[in-house]
Amino acid sequence: MENRKLIKIATAGSVDDGKSTLIGRLLYDTNSLTTDKLEAIEKTSRQRGFDYLDFSLATDGLVAEREQGITIDVAHIYFNTDKTNFIIADTPGHVEYTRNMVTGASTSQVAIILIDARKGVIEQTYRHFFISNLLRLGHVIVAINKMDLVNYDEDIFIRIKNDFEALVEKSDFNSDQITFIPISALKGENIAKKSELMPWYVGNTLLDHLEVLETEDLHESGVARFPVQYVIRPKTEKFHDYRGFSGKLYGDNLKVGDEVTILPSMTQSKIKSIQFFDQEYEEATPGSSITIRLEDEVNISRGDMLVKRYEIPTSEKSVRATICQVNSKPLRVGDKFTLQHGINRVIAKVESIDALIHTDFSGEENAQQLKLNDIGKVNFKLSKPIHFDSYKKNKSNGSFILIDEGNFDTVSVGFIE
Repeated sequence: MENRKLIKIATAGSVDDGKSTLIGRLLYDTNSLTTDKLEAIEKTSRQRGFDYLDFSLATDGLVAEREQGITIDVAHIYFNTDKTNFIIADTPGHVEYTRNMVTGASTSQVAIILIDARKGVIEQTYRHFFISNLLRLGHVIVAINKMDLVNYDEDIFIRIKNDFEALVEKSDFNSDQITFIPISALKGENIAKKSELMPWYVGNTLLDHLEVLETEDLHESGVARFPVQYVIRPKTEKFHDYRGFSGKLYGDNLKVGDEVTILPSMTQSKIKSIQFFDQEYEEATPGSSITIRLEDEVNISRGDMLVKRYEIPTSEKSVRATICQVNSKPLRVGDKFTLQHGINRVIAKVESIDALIHTDFSGEENAQQLKLNDIGKVNFKLSKPIHFDSYKKNKSNGSFILIDEGNFDTVSVGFIE
């Protein structure tokens, strides 16, 4: 199943670091703005007395946001070049909207972290990089913006780069996964074309760098996990013997002939066919939504999981995870929640909060609770076993959400260790 190259990007930065301007510039430079949108930007820029186009207007869609000059929600923006389709999750920069970055980055492969060249590395930079590390994104681009306001000074770029690299050393990233680019989103320097004002920078422009990233290097790798979403049993004479299992494949390829184990029954079989709509394939890649047929008549229901025979996940009634609190209601020891893992739900009790984790990668032990936007290490006791992997091994099977049993709000996002 070959598809056009698609790269999903999360942008992050503090307030007024220029995320909306950068995205607007990317849309403009790739001819992705409609004529009426461009005319509206030109008109509003003139009304505000600007002698330049205010590209932040391309993404700040709500009137209230425009009047205040801020962005308050996650927006998904689409653009493309001749080679690649891009989806950008534009996440707000305010510290109280950290949960929005977790949401936006959870489905992304690349993060663009903006830093104001005048301010350098600040607390929000720590937070955004920490979340990129927590979510195990494939690549981080550190875009040092507003270089026009510091006279395109190479020394300032080097100082900020050195400060950021001190953070990288504490993370799980290696140096090949981090790229530093000096830019001016407002002026278009090093966005789509090389800046003549920064001849000391010898790397790619931002757009060129995004283009050369390979999706194979950005996709999650690991073990194959196929949670069954739906059992297909057509009630027609022609297909009265048909029994297929539909879902989305995560982690690794599956191919016809693979020996598989069905969880939780531990029944074994072989893959007879792999289908997408009315087409058959010999192999499916991660991210594919497919229907699998097996050689044997086995009892499989929604919520069961197919895995390769010798790649069985952990099955336990307890789990330890890194938790990001996304609800104003604190998480405390003894609390009970509905834990949703894939499409399965179990009751989870908070056994202990081992540490509150700071965004500079330091920890604080003996935490009593996790408040909104806090990140911590938590142990849970479950009402019945779940079949899980570590988040490091398989993102989809190593993550979950906690749901308030009273009002059904999402309380926390969990990443299994």
